[in-house]
Amino acid sequence: MAMAQAYRLDLLLALLLPVVGALMPGTVVRLNEAVLSYVSEIGTAPLQQALRVTVPYFLDWNEEVHQPTRIQTLNVHVPHFHLKFIADFGVRMLVAANFTFKVFRVPEPLKLVLPVVLLADAQVAQSSIRTPVVSISACFALFNSAAVLDGSTSVAPGLLVLVQNHIKAVLRNKLCLSISNLVQGLNVHLGTLIGLNPVGPESQIRYSMTNAPNITKDYISLDISAILFLLGKPIVLPVDVTHFVLPPNVGADGAMATVGLSQDLFDSTLLLLQKAGALNLDITGQLKSEDNLLNTSVLGQLIPEVARRFPEPMPVTLKVRLGATPVATLRTNNATLQLQPFVEVQAVTSNSAFQSLFSFDVVVNLDLQLSVSKVKLQGTTSVLGDIQLTVRSSNVGFVDTNQMRPLMDTVFKRPLLDHLNALLGMGITLPSMVNLYYINPEVFVYEGYVVISSGLLYQR
Repeated sequence: MAMAQAYRLDLLLALLLPVVGALMPGTVVRLNEAVLSYVSEIGTAPLQQALRVTVPYFLDWNEEVHQPTRIQTLNVHVPHFHLKFIADFGVRMLVAANFTFKVFRVPEPLKLVLPVVLLADAQVAQSSIRTPVVSISACFALFNSAAVLDGSTSVAPGLLVLVQNHIKAVLRNKLCLSISNLVQGLNVHLGTLIGLNPVGPESQIRYSMTNAPNITKDYISLDISAILFLLGKPIVLPVDVTHFVLPPNVGADGAMATVGLSQDLFDSTLLLLQKAGALNLDITGQLKSEDNLLNTSVLGQLIPEVARRFPEPMPVTLKVRLGATPVATLRTNNATLQLQPFVEVQAVTSNSAFQSLFSFDVVVNLDLQLSVSKVKLQGTTSVLGDIQLTVRSSNVGFVDTNQMRPLMDTVFKRPLLDHLNALLGMGITLPSMVNLYYINPEVFVYEGYVVISSGLLYQR
C-alpha cells in the first residue's frame, strides 16, 4: 500500500511540475570543478566505511582436510580519491584503496595488504520527481599483488595466491555494489531539493529541475524553476516568463557553486509579498512620547483645518498600503527597489473613532543590498533621494506637500525601512539540500539577474 501511494505521488508530481514549472521564474545552479575536490575530501571517510566489506571464510587445505579459515577486514585506507566531470554524461571516479586483512590461520595468523584501484562512471540525470539523480553505469576493480606485513609468519607462495584469489573474487563482486549503494544514499539527499521552504506564515517556495542537467568538462549546470505559493496557490506573473540562461564566466573564479537568479524570481517574490499584505503597515503616534510628531497638534501647525477640528492633541496614524507591486531593477553593480504605497492619514477622535484627514500617493526609491546567510538570500534597503508625495484626497482643505515632506521624512521613512528590512532580513531560501550550506558567498548584480558565487559546507 505504501509503495502504491509513493508511486501515485511521484506520478502526480511528474505531471504537475512540468505544467507549473513552465510558467515559473528560473534559476541556474552551476557546480564547478572546485566542488569535486570538496566532495572527495568529505566523502573519503564514508567511502572507506562503505568499502569495508565482509569476506567469507576461506577453505584452507590442511592435512588432507578443508579447514574453514576466517578472514577479517582490519582496515580500508583511501589515499587517493579523484573525481572529474565527463561532458554530456556525469562524473568519473578514480579511487586508490589499501585493504588490510587478517587471516586466522593455525598456528599463527597472517596479515596482508591488498592495493585496489576502483574506476566508476556515474551518470547524472533528472529523476521522475525532477531532482538530480546519480547512477553507476560502469565500475571496475583492478588488483595489485598483496604484500605480507612484517611480523607475519612465513607463508607458502601457493597458499598466498589462493588467499588472494579468494579475497579478490569477493571484492570484485562487492566493491562496485558498495559504491552503488553509497550513490543511492546521495540520491536521498538530492531529493530534498524539492522540499517546500517557508517564505512567510502562509507562503512557501519550492524548486525543481526543468530539464536534464547540462554537463561539460568544467561544470554541471542545473536549470531550476522556483515555484512560489501563497495559501497553496502558485504565484504567476502577469507577463510571460522568459527562459533564463546564465552566461559563462560570471561570478568569482574558483567558486564551488555559481547560482544565477533571474529578474523574474525577484518580481515573483515581490508580487508574493504584495499579495500577502506583508508590505503593509500602520505607523501610530503615542501622545505620551516626548519626541512623537504624529499628533494633531503638529499637523495643525501645517494645516489650519486640523487645528480647528482638534483643539486638543490627538494621536495620528499613517495607514500604509501597497496596492501596486514593488519594482526591482537590476543593473550592473546596482540593485534598486521602487515602492508606490498609498498612505492615508487618520486621526483618533474624542470617541475613539478614526477620521480620515487626507491621503498621499507616495513614491519611494530604495537602494537594495543583497547578502547570503547559510541558505537564504537576504536584503537591506536605504532610501535614495527624496520621497515623492502627491495628494490623492483631503478632508481638511489644502495640503502643501512641500511643508509636509520634512515631517514625512521624519515619521514615515524610518518605520518603513525598519519594517521592510525586517521582512527582507527573513530571507528567501535558495536552491539547496538538507545539511548543505553556502559559505563565504559573494553577490554580483548584473543586467537583469543576480549571481551568487560561494563555497559549500556539508554539516550533519
